[in-house]
Amino acid sequence: MANFYTDNQDIQFLFDYFDLKDIAAIQERETPNGDADYLPRDIDDAIDNYRRVLEIVGDISGNVLAKNAETVDAEGNTLNENQTVTLHPLVQKNLDQMSLADLQGFTLPRKYGGINCPTLVYTMATEIVARGDCSFMNMFGLQGIAETIYAFASDEIKDEYLPKFARGEVTGAMVLTEPDAGSDLQAVRVRAYQNENGDWFLSGVKRFITNGCGEVLLVLARSEAQISDGRGLSLFVCDRGPTVKVRHLENKLGIHGSPTCELVFNNTPCRLIGERQRGLITYVMSLMNGARLGIAAQSLGVAEAAQRLARDYANSREQFGAPIEHLPAVAEMVVDMRVRIEAARALCYETARVCDYENNINRLLERNADSLSAEEKKEFKQKSRSLKKLNAMLTPMSKFFCSEMSISVATDAIQVLGGSGYMKDYAAERYYRDARITTIYEGTSQLQVVAAIRGLTSGVYKSYVEEFENKEFGDETLDALKSKLVTAHAKLTDALTFAREKGSAYVELRARKMVEAGIAILIGHYLLAQAAKNDRKKKVADYYITKSLSEVAAAVATIQNGSTHVLDDYLEFVGPVSETK
Repeated sequence: MANFYTDNQDIQFLFDYFDLKDIAAIQERETPNGDADYLPRDIDDAIDNYRRVLEIVGDISGNVLAKNAETVDAEGNTLNENQTVTLHPLVQKNLDQMSLADLQGFTLPRKYGGINCPTLVYTMATEIVARGDCSFMNMFGLQGIAETIYAFASDEIKDEYLPKFARGEVTGAMVLTEPDAGSDLQAVRVRAYQNENGDWFLSGVKRFITNGCGEVLLVLARSEAQISDGRGLSLFVCDRGPTVKVRHLENKLGIHGSPTCELVFNNTPCRLIGERQRGLITYVMSLMNGARLGIAAQSLGVAEAAQRLARDYANSREQFGAPIEHLPAVAEMVVDMRVRIEAARALCYETARVCDYENNINRLLERNADSLSAEEKKEFKQKSRSLKKLNAMLTPMSKFFCSEMSISVATDAIQVLGGSGYMKDYAAERYYRDARITTIYEGTSQLQVVAAIRGLTSGVYKSYVEEFENKEFGDETLDALKSKLVTAHAKLTDALTFAREKGSAYVELRARKMVEAGIAILIGHYLLAQAAKNDRKKKVADYYITKSLSEVAAAVATIQNGSTHVLDDYLEFVGPVSETK
């Protein structure tokens, strides 16, 4: 029997490596339990429960999701004549298995039937699910809909919807994108209006909606007709019903098990989430941050599946009288795939941990404000602001790095398999097709770079990295590697200063190089901290840092070359626009 948690030594190492006691202590104390059937006896029991939950996820992923994935990919879902969608029977089976295991309310409080797991544990589970079937992770990962309802909706809406999510009776969808509002959500045009009784309704078209056929839809719509930018947008919840039609199911390169819909709202009854005009600025930004972390975890899962397939093939495929993994060129590819995954996992999981700390401080401020002294309130609020800024940098970094990594690993997996990797006889080509979307949805890599560069140029990155630079390991190898990272950071700081002096346009031009270099240094510190507790990780850290610092040096040189050909001579390089016939 396969289990995608117990067979993954790195995830198990990281589960023990991170201090879950601090996270669990606040989360268990500050989250409402209601009349829940189960409550952990103490913090150790809570953490043991997290581990058992991951074992269940690993079992379902290995023995259900992975076995169904090929058929689901080949056959997909069905758009019916009445403009509804029927999920593939095996997709429905996957959902039913998750519901039977009580895994559909992963982060919801026990008051609503959830299992109250931290973001870090949910991130681990998301990766494990994505390894089983990358497309099904989109269904599993949309639990963020319930989190948003819990965070911002009225008690009446919470009480109505959250138990349904926790029981697995409904799935949800983030209904944001429109034909003319993709990356620029401020351009959303779907209209929200009220009748004479104050009831809200929706009218318009949404496109590229993952699981748009779900029963509960969170819709970003323009509630203030006179305001054309993001300030005129509010967030609404509505049920799938006769006034919501699926006009089209997208015919996609990959993730075929995840229905991507074009939706038409025809005077659809809905309810306001939170306050008017905060739909994009507050609520969707929060929702998308969680979704981006989810895509980072999804990227890890599909990369893990691809690397394991490549390694198994390299071990069994013989050429020139020996397994091809004995060929240095192949061995280097397989090792490099593994190290890139562990590097990306270090960044993704650390981001999830920081999210948990921010969430828990906010819980303390919300639920215990009356018991805190003025000085404590001030301290917690300052910490909350600091963590929010850090998350605003780490989340796009994670989404960017992990998704780009997944494509490169999936590409290398096909290369290791050679001609067989290009054929549908093996899953390598499916892994590549599924991975390819991760750099696009929930914000392209280019948008993640735009978001992340603010942290590097504002001082958030510098302050964060300096915390790691002050650590001493008492180990000659680790301290020497840390010294190299410190030197690289100093050179990157000089390059950032150079870019800023050249102006904002030049910063934008070189932003990707700056973010890539910053991520490499940061991951190097993460891996050193892991290496202090695990001998194998010393080799991983040495390999990663040695290789990545040469890439950092190249990035710094590019940033400091001052070339602006792309900006100044764009038309000369790309030529005229082709004439359409």
